[in-house]
Amino acid sequence: MHEKVKLTKRQIKEDHFTAFMLNSKQQLEENWQYFAIGAVVIILAIVGIVYYMNSANDKAQLAATQLAQATMQYRQGNSQVAILTLADILTKYSGTGYAEQATFMLGRVNLETRNYEEAKLYFEKYLEQYKDNALNRAAAMAGLGVTLENQAKYSEAAEKFAKAAADYPESAILPDLHLGAMRNYLLAGQKDKAKEQFDIINEKFPGTELAGNAARLFYEKSQES
Repeated sequence: MHEKVKLTKRQIKEDHFTAFMLNSKQQLEENWQYFAIGAVVIILAIVGIVYYMNSANDKAQLAATQLAQATMQYRQGNSQVAILTLADILTKYSGTGYAEQATFMLGRVNLETRNYEEAKLYFEKYLEQYKDNALNRAAAMAGLGVTLENQAKYSEAAEKFAKAAADYPESAILPDLHLGAMRNYLLAGQKDKAKEQFDIINEKFPGTELAGNAARLFYEKSQES
C-alpha cells in the first residue's frame, strides 16, 4: 500500500480551497461538509504528487499524471471532465492506490454537482473496498450523510454522521460529524437523539464556535415544535 500523508487539523482548516467552500454559503447547515470533504481532496492531490515522484513504474507514472490532471480539472471547475478522467482511472488501474483515490474523488465531485445517486454509489464503493485510511473513510461516510440529507432522508443521514463519529473518533472532522448527526436528527423529528449529539458537542468541544452554532440550531428547532 502507498504511504499515507497525514496533515494536522490546523493545516486542513487553513487550506484556501476549504475556506472558500466553508464561507460560500451561510445557510442553516453552513455547508460544513464541503470543508470537511474538500480537505480530503487536497490530501489526495498531495498523495498523487508523492506517487509520481517516487514511482519508477511507467504505468504508475501514467496513473499519477492522470490523477493530477483530474484534480486540476476539478479545481478549475471542469467537474464533468474530471469525472470522465477519474472514471478512466478506475477502468485502467483497478485495484491500485490510484483507483482508491479516484473512487473517493468521484464521490466528492458528484456530490458537489448534485449527482446524488452517483455520489452515493462511489462513497459506498469506497467504504466497501478500502479499509486502511481512517480519514478518507470518515469523510466518505460523511459524504453519504450529506447525500442523504440533500435527498431529505434525514433519519438515514443522521445515522451515517453518527456512525462516522463513533467509528472514527480521532478524525479531524469529528465535531462536524456530531453536528451533522444532531442537525439531521432534528430535521427527522428525533429530538432525543439530537439531544444526545448536542450533549456530546458541549462535553467535547465547549466554548467553540461550532458548539455555539449547535446551541443556536438546537434551540431554534426546539422552539418550532
